[in-house]
Amino acid sequence: MQWSKISLVTAALAAALSAGTTSALAQAEIKIGEINSYSALPSFTEPYRKGWQLAVEEINAAGGIKGKKLIVISKDDGGKPADAVTAANELVASENVAMITGTFFSNIGLAVSDYAKQKQVFFLAGEPLTDAVTMAHGNKYTFRMRPSNYMQAAMLAEEAAKLPAKRWATVAPNYEYGQSAVAVFKALLSAKRPDVQWVSEQWPPQGKIDAGPVVQALAADKPEAILNVTFGPDLVKFVREGNTRGLFKDRAVVSFLTGEPEYLDPLKDETPDGWIVTGYPWYSISTPAHDAFLKAYQAKYSDYPRLGSVVGYELIKAAAAILAKADSTDTDKLIAAAEGIKLGSPFGEITFRPADHQSTLGAFVGKTAVKDGKGVMVDAVYRDGANYLPSEADVAKVRPKE
Repeated sequence: MQWSKISLVTAALAAALSAGTTSALAQAEIKIGEINSYSALPSFTEPYRKGWQLAVEEINAAGGIKGKKLIVISKDDGGKPADAVTAANELVASENVAMITGTFFSNIGLAVSDYAKQKQVFFLAGEPLTDAVTMAHGNKYTFRMRPSNYMQAAMLAEEAAKLPAKRWATVAPNYEYGQSAVAVFKALLSAKRPDVQWVSEQWPPQGKIDAGPVVQALAADKPEAILNVTFGPDLVKFVREGNTRGLFKDRAVVSFLTGEPEYLDPLKDETPDGWIVTGYPWYSISTPAHDAFLKAYQAKYSDYPRLGSVVGYELIKAAAAILAKADSTDTDKLIAAAEGIKLGSPFGEITFRPADHQSTLGAFVGKTAVKDGKGVMVDAVYRDGANYLPSEADVAKVRPKE
């Protein structure tokens, strides 16, 4: 049976209309890719996902990006750098995303940053904290949201220098983040306090700490203070064993990230008293910007936010603002738009410094305590990240020239 000329014309017209509709729909959307270690560290990444989903909802409810709907295509890297690079390639090659966002672990952030450099794709990193992301391995395609190891170490070293302790020990996961955090904290504290001695270093594998021998080794070296960089399940094991063996009795402890709800909550009444920490005391922040974020988050999820929630929320808000300012998905135009852009956040105004593409988002510094059987952060003060950035001269010494 052969088609009539009318049938052929009708079919051709239908195909043309269909193609036009598809094209119009495509032009009405902007897609960005998002990668994170959802299955490897759900305590942080699940609140993080809720944060960025809230941001997407708010952006699209307000008209999208200059009238175009924002679509986020998310992938799980399983905590493996190779899987993250594969995910990034799929997002760029198959989904045609305008940029890549996300990542948690520092080694994964570095792997995706290198991919972005090789493929000339815009990458907005959320969580990876190693200084290498913006310094030794920095590139023009990569920007970072969270305050870096240097910035958080500078905040903590400021407080640590006030302690009478001279003999210090460190414990940190043996991978890029832990190594970077220890190195920069030691350098900054030693500069403020030349009398400090570093008497012990413990390097348990990430996610596999054998807390008993670690605590025993630390105690044997008789430090007067300890720098802790463990987090997640490792932190719980370290604290439990340290409490049991009396490691923290009459010793100061300075600790990266421990004041974040995702890490305090599992400790419950085992939370040590008086650790100096960076974190997020959502229950004691009273500013219009944070009040608005908290109200929206609780209304949507009937739950309180974690630090991951703030990172995810602000990450996608920043991505949308960069896309709107660039008025384009061209990578070079996105870079130009991102450098120096000023943004609102739940913690106040931030910007991305052109010299290293690091945001000025800060962190809260305070102490740990137990209240009503739960770990909390008390005496917390927000430290503006702009005041704790490495100098542009120091960045220029190590950041590759492009």
